[in-house]
Amino acid sequence: MNDGQTSSRSSASSLLRAFLYADPAAHSLSPAMHRAAFAWAGLRGDYEARRVPPAELPAALAQLREPGVLGANLSLPHKEAALAYLDDLSAAARAIGAVNTVVNREGRLFGDNTDAPGLFDALLDLGAGRTGDREMEGPVVVLGAGGAARAAVYTALILLERDVFIVNRTRARAEELAAFWQNGDAEGQAWAADLSEIPWSKVRLIVNASSAGLSNPAETPLPGFDFAALAPGALFYDMVYKPRETRLMRDARAAGVRAENGLGMLAHQARLAFLAWTGADVPVGVFLGALEERC
Repeated sequence: MNDGQTSSRSSASSLLRAFLYADPAAHSLSPAMHRAAFAWAGLRGDYEARRVPPAELPAALAQLREPGVLGANLSLPHKEAALAYLDDLSAAARAIGAVNTVVNREGRLFGDNTDAPGLFDALLDLGAGRTGDREMEGPVVVLGAGGAARAAVYTALILLERDVFIVNRTRARAEELAAFWQNGDAEGQAWAADLSEIPWSKVRLIVNASSAGLSNPAETPLPGFDFAALAPGALFYDMVYKPRETRLMRDARAAGVRAENGLGMLAHQARLAFLAWTGADVPVGVFLGALEERC
């Protein structure tokens, strides 16, 4: 905990406020997590999920500059559009090209991305993110090429220091995402690939960053996939957390392959956002506990 920052904010008589800006927003589990974090940290604060249509985003971001406002989380469709309205960006947000956390720093808006380190911490919890871990060596496969996939590719290339294959229904989008990293500082390499081009026998980590399974429980990004082709000890990490078990996860587990949903990532990214706003390092278990009560 950053005692100076936390004590100064907790001594304020006004209510500390933070928000989620999304469209839609009513389904969000973030208010439950952050309200639990305020209570654990002993801070007088509240967190509200607000539906913000795209046309209203500039005005909504401007309101974050007000005293007593800590900042906001951003979800679809605002993570990339917000970049143009912020005063500064973290290295991760700039590299990923998306912001999910906005911090009010005395009237200036700082954009960060806690999705990538949140995913990394969730993988660490599962024993799948340790640098130099022989059991998890090999390229990472990322399914999808949207905003969530950008964070997953950053995690694979920068934080895990692995090569990554990007698979998307529209290959051109996967190629565009891979090309973004061709001249970067990443330790690994990124390639767009079809399923038939991937050396599955070397793959031990597959991240589903697509929306497959989100609105249709019977949908999977890998229909008819041969799970036996994977390296021993492989892990499927599905960023989807509603439903808690997607068809991809069911298929993997039925074949004896580990599979986890995105609740761990959701909790870790929230913990990092709360830390950036308040200086209070709340245990991830507080966030997970709030999620368990509502999932």
